[in-house]
Amino acid sequence: MNETTTPEQGPIRDLYDLVTGDENARVCRDISDDACREQPTNFFIHLVALFANKTGDLIASPKLVLPWLLGAIGAPVWMTGLLVPIRESLALLPQLAVAGWMRSKPRRKWFWVAGAAIQGASVVAMIAAALALDAGAAGLAVLTLLALFSLGRGVCSVSYKDVQGKTIAKTRRGTVSGYAASAAGGVAVVLGLALWLTPAANAQLTPILVLLALAGAAWLFAAVIFSSLREYAGATEGGGNALKTAWQSLGIIRSKPGFARFIAVRGLLIATALAAPYYAELARSSGGDAIGNLAVLLALSGLASLIAAPVWGRFSDRSSRQVLMLTGVLAAVLNLLVAASALFGLGETLGVWPFAVGYFLLAGVHAGVRLGRKTYLTDLGNAEDRAQLTAVANTTIGVILLVGGGLIALVGSLGAAVAVAALTIPALAAAALAAGLPETE
Repeated sequence: MNETTTPEQGPIRDLYDLVTGDENARVCRDISDDACREQPTNFFIHLVALFANKTGDLIASPKLVLPWLLGAIGAPVWMTGLLVPIRESLALLPQLAVAGWMRSKPRRKWFWVAGAAIQGASVVAMIAAALALDAGAAGLAVLTLLALFSLGRGVCSVSYKDVQGKTIAKTRRGTVSGYAASAAGGVAVVLGLALWLTPAANAQLTPILVLLALAGAAWLFAAVIFSSLREYAGATEGGGNALKTAWQSLGIIRSKPGFARFIAVRGLLIATALAAPYYAELARSSGGDAIGNLAVLLALSGLASLIAAPVWGRFSDRSSRQVLMLTGVLAAVLNLLVAASALFGLGETLGVWPFAVGYFLLAGVHAGVRLGRKTYLTDLGNAEDRAQLTAVANTTIGVILLVGGGLIALVGSLGAAVAVAALTIPALAAAALAAGLPETE
């Protein structure tokens, strides 16, 4: 990259300088000269689209909002246990096959646009199912639509890192993601407070459906915004038969330095995702299923993202390896404290609050995990192999998630507190392994 390339001038450039702290153009590392010139505009397109996407994530969470939805429509309890496994695994497992197809296309932003539109449409359809069907059928419809939603999300995930790597330079990728997550957290805080102030009468289902409608609209808006991204044609080598390419792609685990260790670290750090439903369960069992308690958790989850994401984003641009180390340690310590609080009966005396605070802290740590792993993987790759690395990592993690989720579910049969305590082990192991990762920044 020619460090003297001058990005576009004008108000967008001035605002970009203000937001990122740039005072000159010599920050375009690992992207083309054409992409460097478009970076200020593309930075804000990424920012707005990611903000809408992350807002949808927070206000239609399978860890919080969808369980309350199933409870409000009277769906069988066993369906609630399938929400997180469906959401997480189906968003990851198909990505290796999708990446082979995607690499044959010189412009990949349309994959993200299509995936965002699928997510928005799926969530809106959940509203119709909740209103039109009886309890059992509505629950099955929600699970089916969540499966479709997750496939769309998988397409977004495998395409985004590749597109971001082509259009946003190193040292700016974590920043744009951090700002987007923070802004989305602010929206979640406001919505959580509004939900908390909702009158008790008629508040069981209607507020949840409003949240889903807002989430669906956010994803559809994100699709429209991202379609305007200024993406130049990229390499198409390696595209072809999706399944054949997927099988061949697995060899990159051995050939790419540091990649196998990164997969192990990321696999162990799923402890932060698996712990969240158990934190929420401890909060529900202590404070009850009232909409007000959902509002508290939603607001605190948003506040955590609002506060933590910009910090983790900038930290990730300096050393995403250290972010992965630190979040592993913090998750382990937090799990021990929350498990001890439950076992010593703090919920009986303080109600929902010990676990609501724990959920807030865990959400902040998980924001660091997400930003650290995304930034590390994006910086580890290059224009030729970034989509392939993303797909291999995500597909592998999908398998790990199914196995790990099943094991933790068995442990969880002994109680939510026991499951939280058990998740201390993989978090600490992740921190130890992350210490040996090569730096990518």
